[in-house]
Amino acid sequence: MKKILLLIIFCFSTASFAQKAEVENTVKTFFEAFHAKDTLKIKSVCHENLILQSIMEGPKGTKFETEKTSEFYKSIATFPANMTFEEQILSYNIQIDGKMAHAWTPYEFYINGKLSHSGVNAFTFYKENDVWKIIHLIDTRGKK
Repeated sequence: MKKILLLIIFCFSTASFAQKAEVENTVKTFFEAFHAKDTLKIKSVCHENLILQSIMEGPKGTKFETEKTSEFYKSIATFPANMTFEEQILSYNIQIDGKMAHAWTPYEFYINGKLSHSGVNAFTFYKENDVWKIIHLIDTRGKK
């Protein structure tokens, strides 16, 4: 009986690990595409009804914005060629319940090698046709 119970626990933990790896890989694909300014690749991991929001903390207070997805894709495609940027993900905290997942990812954002700001991303995913798609992305941005 103990062996069967251990086998069941092992199977569930292996399945959970695999699901978390899929979600983490979706985030990694998003940022690989973001850094490459590849909007088609970004769209491949995002749901068509993606919601993008930001909370920006600055000297004049806090500002909350919702960005149109079309404007987000347009802005990526029009970044200057001589500008480099990198969002370094510091860690992943992933939670999954059925067809929904959430990833909390603290980050630091660099422009031309210099720290611009830092914060946290909160991704929400929906598993559609056995593929995790980003349905909501909200981030905080602040100088620290």
